[in-house]
Amino acid sequence: MTVSDKGSPQSKRASVSDAQEFLHHHTELPTTRLSQGVDVVISGIGKTASWMWLIVTGVIIYAVVGRYAFGLGSVTLEEVQWHLAGAGWLLGLSYTLVTDGHVRVDVIHERLSLRGQAWIELFGLLLLLLPFLGLAVYEMVPYAFSSWQQGETSQAPAGLPHRWVLKGVLALSFILLIVAALSRLLKVTALLFGFPKPIRVESESNKKEEAS
Repeated sequence: MTVSDKGSPQSKRASVSDAQEFLHHHTELPTTRLSQGVDVVISGIGKTASWMWLIVTGVIIYAVVGRYAFGLGSVTLEEVQWHLAGAGWLLGLSYTLVTDGHVRVDVIHERLSLRGQAWIELFGLLLLLLPFLGLAVYEMVPYAFSSWQQGETSQAPAGLPHRWVLKGVLALSFILLIVAALSRLLKVTALLFGFPKPIRVESESNKKEEAS
């Protein structure tokens, strides 16, 4: 390759593509009937939660205009912003897991065969992720329940009441992560052991090709 080739647009696009593949390497696992149903529900929750960011943006614009144009600051609006942002982020975690949308930077993982990647997924889910999530739920559910019992409110003047709602969302997000992790575990066992029985899912591109 000449020096001029290295700086060509084609080589730059290839470098960007290679970098993206390195940072976001998917493990293509089969799906099962149960995991497919779980993924649909989790994806629906994640997509619904994503609308919170639009609401957060609107609240921020309203608060900024009120503060700098009319001198009307509001502690309530500030807390609404971070409550909604926190809820949207937390409820989106399980969506990221079922769609395998998280970033992978494991240089060993990406060089393994599909079955090798599946074995890493299996041990990672059983020994790391699920025990951590179980411990988190064990701590978070009483944490939210205690907040509800005490009628906890914001410590800031004119702050929001019902602080247990946000803490409840925190507990719910870990529960949804457990469900999403179990869905992925089913896909891993379907690949490695054939149980549950994998099902064939046609991609949109295949459907278009068959239709044409």
